[in-house]
Parts: sequence; C-alpha cells; structure tokens
Amino acid sequence: MKITHIALERLRLPLEPPGFAPAWAAEPWQAFETTLVRVHTDEGITGTASSADPMDGFEGHRQLFLGTDPLDIVAQVRALETLEFHGGSFRPLEAAFWDIIGQVTGQPVAVLFGNAAKRLPAYASTAGLRPPIERAEAAVAIKERGFRAMKIRIDRASLHEGVETVRRTREAVGDAFEIMVDLGQSWRTPGGAGAASDLVRTRKIVAELGELGVFWVENPLPYPDLPGYKRLRADIPHVRIAAGGLHRSVPELLRSLELDALDVYQMDVVHAVGMLRARTLAELALLKHRDYTPRTWHDGIALLANLHVAAGVGGGPFFEFPYDPPFWTPRQRDFMLAREIDIDPDGFLTVPQMPGLGVELDEDAVARYRT
Repeated sequence: MKITHIALERLRLPLEPPGFAPAWAAEPWQAFETTLVRVHTDEGITGTASSADPMDGFEGHRQLFLGTDPLDIVAQVRALETLEFHGGSFRPLEAAFWDIIGQVTGQPVAVLFGNAAKRLPAYASTAGLRPPIERAEAAVAIKERGFRAMKIRIDRASLHEGVETVRRTREAVGDAFEIMVDLGQSWRTPGGAGAASDLVRTRKIVAELGELGVFWVENPLPYPDLPGYKRLRADIPHVRIAAGGLHRSVPELLRSLELDALDVYQMDVVHAVGMLRARTLAELALLKHRDYTPRTWHDGIALLANLHVAAGVGGGPFFEFPYDPPFWTPRQRDFMLAREIDIDPDGFLTVPQMPGLGVELDEDAVARYRT
C-alpha cells in the first residue's frame, strides 16, 4: 500500500451564538476552525483526521510521505518527529495513518491499542468564563443531562473569582458530583505572553480548591516547572494534579514520570505527542498507578482519536467531553460529521465499533464550511 495524495482542508464554523470565546482564545474564531486531513492510498482506503492548527508549512514536506506505506507506522512516526524537531508539528497525519491501519485490519483502533474498555465515563469540559452564579446554574443542567463530572476553567487574571465560581458550583451540584478545575498556567496561545502565577500563590489557590473537594487541578504551573508540580503534590496530597495535555516533549514527560510529578497525565494524541507515543506514556503512567485521561478539546474527529487510545490502554477515570451549551454543543463541535458524538444516558462515551477511528464525514457540511 502506498500513499498517493494528502489533502488538507481548512473549515470554519460560524459562531452560534455570536461573540463566544473560550477562556484560552485570543480571538473568538480560534476555537471554531479545524483542518481536515485526508490521506489517500493506491488501494482506495482513505484515512481521516483533523487539527486545530492550520498545519502551515506542510506543503514543503509532503514528498516525505507520498509513495510511502502508511502501515509502516513506526517509520511514519519517526519522520513526523524529525519535522517537529525542526519546528513543524503535523501529528494529525499519524491519526490518519492509524485510521487506515484500522480499516486494513478490520478493527477499531482501540482494539489495536489494547481494547481495555468499550466505553468510558465522560466529564463535561466547559470553556467559557461565566459569573459564579451563572456557571453554577449551568452545572446543574450538566448534571441533569447525565454527566457525573465537569471541568471549570478559571481566568488566570481572576483566580479568586474562579474559586468563588467553584464554591457556588459545589453548593449547586452537591458532593457526589465531581468537579475538575483548569488554572490555565501551563501553555499559551500565540501571542499570549502573560506571566504565570508563582508557586506560593498557586499553592494557596490549590489548597482552597482542595477544601471544595475538587477532583483534580489542571495546569497549575508552566510545564517546565516539574519541581513545582512535585512540590504541589507533596504539600497538598488530597488534591490530584493534572497536566501535559499540549506538552509535545516526550523526554520531558518521561522526566515527569520519573520524578512522579503528576497524578493525571493528559497527553493529547493529535495536538501533542501523537498516538503511538501517547500509548507508551499512558501505559507507563498506568503502571505507576497514575491516571491517563487525554485532552480532547476541539472537534469530534480529534475526540475520536483520543477516545480510541484512552479506551485501548484503559485510561480514566473520566474522559474529556467538550461541552458548554449554548455556546459549545455536540452539533457545533461535530459539524463536519454525519452523526454527532454524544454520551449515553449513563454518562458514558462508547467507542465506535467501525474499523479505524469511526469517522463518518458529512461531505455537504465540509463543502459548506470550507474556507
């Protein structure tokens, strides 16, 4: 089998309702664009993936993959890593290769990765910054919809208001409903040069959140501050510390495992280390009795890639499900898919049992939103 063509299509979804921007987006449109990736082969099998990034610069490297075998996955991953070393990240290609491998073998990718779980409990991952009372009311609706947990993002410039938001939410949903908190200190969007909170202030905020029974605190410090992460875990042992969602350095993540710096590892298989490396890191984390629950925030195709890896290796205890109505719903997130991805009545996400990743495109929607 040989790769004959690689197509990149940039799609943009109009804002519904207008004016919404996630906590991390410098501009509202940043969260509503996606690059559709299609890898075509000489045997008529097409692998599909997606990226939040435009994948600028790939045109100059396309020849490295044309004519090669997508089933040679180790060689393909190594080629992608050489490009990343020189400044270009094109990890979504790997997801498309795995989609092809699954179709060739007739198996869902999760089966190829270990088949540890057929479904995983989802948590509602919210994005927008809302006043405390409004966020608490939204949390009640999320709980009533069947979710067992949710994540609240806190504005790094308004940490105390964020703590108050968590407090109001806890009062509204009770103690049996899990709450995660993202402090947003680990990475920045392009141009986001604001300084991160220092360890002393962060320790105080994490301790306050711990008193509210949060399940984990995510991204409390910049990624390189592994000693700070380790110190947080030691000083506040009743709060899980999570990070690594967009960390692209495999050696640094291995170092984090060596130092036992995190309770929850979150490597995104599309936008961080890729599927093969995420599986290795996840298995190492699980062998150390730590959790693996990947970052999935973007569209439904990226969510599926992460779901297959997490279910394959036995990740959990929850799986991230981007959801923040009325601004971000399955219909908006999965606009390019023939069917929306959603939880079942018990709050679980089931792995598609189709060969590959289980991506079914709505070609009319792809044409409509192509930029």
